[in-house]
Amino acid sequence: MPRRLTLSRPAVRTPGPGEAVAVPAHRYRARLGALAAGAVPVLAFPAPGLAWLAWVALVPGMLLMQRAPGGREAAVRGWWFGTGFILTAMYWLVPSIGPALPVLAVLFGALQAGVGYGVHRLLHPPLTARRALLALAVVPALWLTTEYARSWHALGGPWALLGATQWQHPALLGLASAGGIWLVSAVVVAVNTGVLIVLTAAPWRPRAVAAVTAVLVLAAGPLLFALRDAPVRAGAVTVALVQPGIVDDPQARFDASARATAALGGRPVDLVVWGESSTTSDLDRDRVALDRLRELSAATGAQILAGEDARKADGRISKDAVLVSPAGVMDRYRKIRLVPFGEYIPLRPALGWIAGVSRAASENRAPGTAFHDLPATDRAGGPLPVGALICFESAFPDMARTAARDGARVLVYQSSTSTFQHTWAPEQHVSLAAIRAAETGRPAVQASLTGVSAAFDAQGRELARLGTDGTGALTVRLPLTAPGTLTWYDRVGDVVPLAALLVTAGSAVVVWRRSPRAGAQPSAAAR
Repeated sequence: MPRRLTLSRPAVRTPGPGEAVAVPAHRYRARLGALAAGAVPVLAFPAPGLAWLAWVALVPGMLLMQRAPGGREAAVRGWWFGTGFILTAMYWLVPSIGPALPVLAVLFGALQAGVGYGVHRLLHPPLTARRALLALAVVPALWLTTEYARSWHALGGPWALLGATQWQHPALLGLASAGGIWLVSAVVVAVNTGVLIVLTAAPWRPRAVAAVTAVLVLAAGPLLFALRDAPVRAGAVTVALVQPGIVDDPQARFDASARATAALGGRPVDLVVWGESSTTSDLDRDRVALDRLRELSAATGAQILAGEDARKADGRISKDAVLVSPAGVMDRYRKIRLVPFGEYIPLRPALGWIAGVSRAASENRAPGTAFHDLPATDRAGGPLPVGALICFESAFPDMARTAARDGARVLVYQSSTSTFQHTWAPEQHVSLAAIRAAETGRPAVQASLTGVSAAFDAQGRELARLGTDGTGALTVRLPLTAPGTLTWYDRVGDVVPLAALLVTAGSAVVVWRRSPRAGAQPSAAAR
């Protein structure tokens, strides 16, 4: 009988415990590609504002994760993708934290490693309809878990959440009224996942499943917006937002705000809002500054919400929103969520050196202990409770929701972005007020010293704007919603990210149970 020709594979030597494993050059190219792909979604945020790009912006990075040679390499590519995303989205922090930004980007980018692993595990070829359907649920959950994790205020708080790219589209923000910005993020990631499947899957079944799911998910926001009753209107108030511009001298800044306010005399204004740090005087002790505000309040017939950044009687500096009427200080709220490095340096004994190479806070501000609405009144003396929050606090959905549940009729944000005046930061910041309005179903305004001052109705639609190059007072008529109005999100809170955490945890358990145990010998069939 003729002998059968057999070909033997060359032996592959496994590296020993102490030997380094060489990484092929093409993997480094793929990782650099993932780093660059992380910058693509940022173009959908303000100021580039390419909101449409968000629906496909994750695809290049996810494609690199999908085509990785293994789960570990996919996780590394996810890490590099996350690093590129944070570096680009937060580039404007360089003046505040200097060389610490790349370090933070690498640390936060590591959260995306799970996304990379999940994309590869579920979407590597050959793709089945079952795995495609699982991916459409699990990949958004993994992404949302990373967003929720880095949104913890101890880590800096939420910024550059993917759903925020849709801030100019009230129909899509209808989702925010049901599940907060988290639900919008989940929908954006689900559509990106569907697009990737349609582009890369060979069989028609997974492509059909992905296409139908993506269309249904994308239509959910406009459908909810169309079916949901619009917030019931109950009156209106006129609010003036004072923006003095870039004025470095504290007294000159106070005087510029005072002149803009005095020019409102004779107009029917119910509330005047100054920006963050519009005065560096402690209004409880500086009678001259307080008397000036009292006179302005009497002349305009409106209460003034001033931004106080001053050293208090206890010797510590804090940032307060102070409500002033002709009678004096009516109430104040002290900022709770401080900006890391900008207003305090975490672990200052170890990281205090950053203040020497950047504009990080030379002294930690004192945080407040609790939030409460301020008891403002309109010019007729009627109650106008406002949820007054300061600057970065507009990034936190839970704070706006607390204000709404406590009875706020208007959300008011005081801001100062002078350090980041010519970056994307002012536009990114003001977009958050639109999202908080849509989430809570009540109008929101932002008054800035130098950034963007704007007003939004209860569905997140922009009513008025004063850009970074504008100064003076922006006056806007705000339609109010009926007292006691609460959206679904106001009632149920962060159900969506908590569900994402459960899906992520469940997926991790399944992967762990299906993975071979360390030290287990392969079966005869496997050999």
